[in-house]
Amino acid sequence: MLGAIIGDIVGSRFEWNNIRKKDFNFFTGECSTTDDSMMTLALAEALLDTKNDRSRLSDVAVMRMQQWGRLYPNKGYGGNFFCWLFDDEPMPYNSFGNGAAMRVSACGFAARTLEEAKSLSNSVTRVTHNHPEGLKGAEATAVAIFMAKNGSSKEEIRQYINEYYYKINFTLDEIRPHYEYDITCQGTVPQALEAFFESESFEDAIRNAISIGGDSDTMGAITGGIAEAYYGIPEDIRTKTMKFFLDAKQRETVERFEAVYEQGKIESK
Repeated sequence: MLGAIIGDIVGSRFEWNNIRKKDFNFFTGECSTTDDSMMTLALAEALLDTKNDRSRLSDVAVMRMQQWGRLYPNKGYGGNFFCWLFDDEPMPYNSFGNGAAMRVSACGFAARTLEEAKSLSNSVTRVTHNHPEGLKGAEATAVAIFMAKNGSSKEEIRQYINEYYYKINFTLDEIRPHYEYDITCQGTVPQALEAFFESESFEDAIRNAISIGGDSDTMGAITGGIAEAYYGIPEDIRTKTMKFFLDAKQRETVERFEAVYEQGKIESK
């Protein structure tokens, strides 16, 4: 789950100033958390709250997302979602935006089976992004994380994604010159997955994602969550993130979630 936050932070300074290469400073003073991180943390907390009763997950996810969004209101939320955050009776609004996928990484880590990964993803996504493409983008991300966490190879993950979610028939080099800003799941998740598939390490995966441009913080968040599940996170990157970019509440949520679901995995592959 922290991997998604790291990808968000690294990509944050490039969202409106895309870079088309992998050679850039990973962290700078211009980096910050965005809505991707806040909602990732909100859903991580919802999963902790409902560990013993998943029937409550959708309702608790709504509550936690609204709490985190109202506590951190200036993080770049989309217009419809921002209204949803402050609605006394929030309802799903048929969205297929990539916000569904950028926030779902904790589901892949918390799931005990592939089917549970899908169920958890559906429960936290349908409360806003109940369009089929929104649900699919979130589920594909959670499934990739679950498979990576449980030892599947990149080729096994690719085959599953190609069969059930997206036909990824391009390379990053092919799309990098012309890929444009896209806030849809169908225009973001396949590209973020390919960034992982072509990677050699956790850091390389995030560099891949950001190097093609587009919605850079969300690209980084989606890829970062999958890359963490597959590689783990280098200790120096984890330390810098926790020390310089997260406040006490955010750090506490990361640490609680890792204590239950992730065991502070360190990059080893």
